Amino acid sequence: MPYLKGLKILDFSSLLPGPFATLCLADLGAEVLWVKSASRPDMVDLLPPFIEELGMSAGNAYLGRGKKIIRLNLKKEKAVKIVYDLIRTYDIVVEQSRPGVMSRLGVGYEDLKGVNPALIYCSISGYGQDGPLKDRAGHDINYLALSGLMGYSGRKASGPSLTGMQIADLAAGSQHAVIGILSAVIHRMQTGEGSYLDISMTDGLMAFHALTGASFLAGAREPAREEEVLNGGSLYDFYETKDGRYLSVGCLEQHFFQEFCERLGRPELASHGIWSLSVQRVKEELRAVFKQKTLREWMEIFAGSDACVEPVLSLSEALDSDLARFRGIVKNMRLPSGCELRQIASPFPEARKGELSLPKESTYEVLLALGYREEEIDSLTEEGVLI
Repeated sequence: MPYLKGLKILDFSSLLPGPFATLCLADLGAEVLWVKSASRPDMVDLLPPFIEELGMSAGNAYLGRGKKIIRLNLKKEKAVKIVYDLIRTYDIVVEQSRPGVMSRLGVGYEDLKGVNPALIYCSISGYGQDGPLKDRAGHDINYLALSGLMGYSGRKASGPSLTGMQIADLAAGSQHAVIGILSAVIHRMQTGEGSYLDISMTDGLMAFHALTGASFLAGAREPAREEEVLNGGSLYDFYETKDGRYLSVGCLEQHFFQEFCERLGRPELASHGIWSLSVQRVKEELRAVFKQKTLREWMEIFAGSDACVEPVLSLSEALDSDLARFRGIVKNMRLPSGCELRQIASPFPEARKGELSLPKESTYEVLLALGYREEEIDSLTEEGVLI
């Protein structure tokens, strides 16, 4: 369903936060033109496997889904002029450079809003557009570290632990960018005014403290590893099975915990609650119990229950699960050769109904639509403006 039809986005970002944000918007019907440059390497281009017939990595084939691609060398004055031509019709910009870089190139917010006063300009960065760390380099792990989240995540014995996905990039960066952009679109519809959005991934992570942060700021003790209800300080945790697999146990509410104990064959534990005073002793008991049976055997025991017990699946198991297949989480993108490339579809069910669209190299097409003649485009290519 093209909910966002009519929104035209000029995406200058690379890596993950910006491109994933604009992928979400493209899946919902926005028209996204992804500006790429050979002088600004994108690490995602280097991640295997490489899709030969698309000329890009599988990662960028995914992030570029449904987008047009134009290749510009923004260090060239004529490339900047092309951006000015585009901004007359592309009314949203997403960029992910360090603060000040886009302005030095002549394509910052103040530069472009003079051409399009209703422009929505979204800058995604690690630490924000101002402040003591604005010029500091960083990646997901650094933003997690400085946000305080890793201060009470992980295990006491081993310290903080990495997660399998980039929380700062995707949740604090991409999703907050999408929220900010769509909020600015509503504001523009009501007032006609454009907006500048400063999306800091570290700011976004700090908001994720939510309940823990609210409690601490209201006078509770500082949270610590394996001392809170949801970080290992209760029976809410992962447990290893006989065959080296793991189960998740999330029965927070007493009636769920009661059923958990009954299915486990230990009804006497129900009176303790999931966060009992003797939690470590009970946990050791549970670890011993779960190691007596395989994952499959435990799932048969908990089948059809409200005990909030689920297996820890591998990626392949999750994507091939009954849930994923029923919900249509994996879809096929048809390549020019007729072969198909499997991809994770949009998280929005309505957006999963259509066919997946290939990233499309569109430099020539876009410039022709702007009124450039073929010989001008050829000349710009020779001059290194188009790369």
